[in-house]
Amino acid sequence: MTIQIINGPNLNLLGVREPDVYGCTSFDDFLPRLRACFPDVQIDYFQSNIEGELINKLQAVGFQCDGIVLNAAAYTHTSIALADCIRAISAPVVEVHISNVHQREAFRHQSMIAAACRGVICGFGLDSYRLAIESFKR
Repeated sequence: MTIQIINGPNLNLLGVREPDVYGCTSFDDFLPRLRACFPDVQIDYFQSNIEGELINKLQAVGFQCDGIVLNAAAYTHTSIALADCIRAISAPVVEVHISNVHQREAFRHQSMIAAACRGVICGFGLDSYRLAIESFKR
């Protein structure tokens, strides 16, 4: 099984960006621990701050991997292009968020991509990624 994790804008700053919201662990520090939870799964990782690069990656892997874990970050609330891309590929996508977006600003309560995804997981910190991968293993 191959799972692609795709992180959007500002998630390269995990560990230093708003630690009260996102925690103190960088994704680079978290990824080996996540991979250790799933030794039988190939977990690939990509991050970009650019919407078009996220779309290019989804298109590049979206017909060959078994699932995609997508944290589109702020693009979640604005990107019809990402939603259209998710609908166009064959791999199932799970939308994840580290924080509980429904406890935050009102504009974060609306996801433009959720309807195109298999499911949404939010509010469990970095553990949201583990939960998403577990959903693909079932």
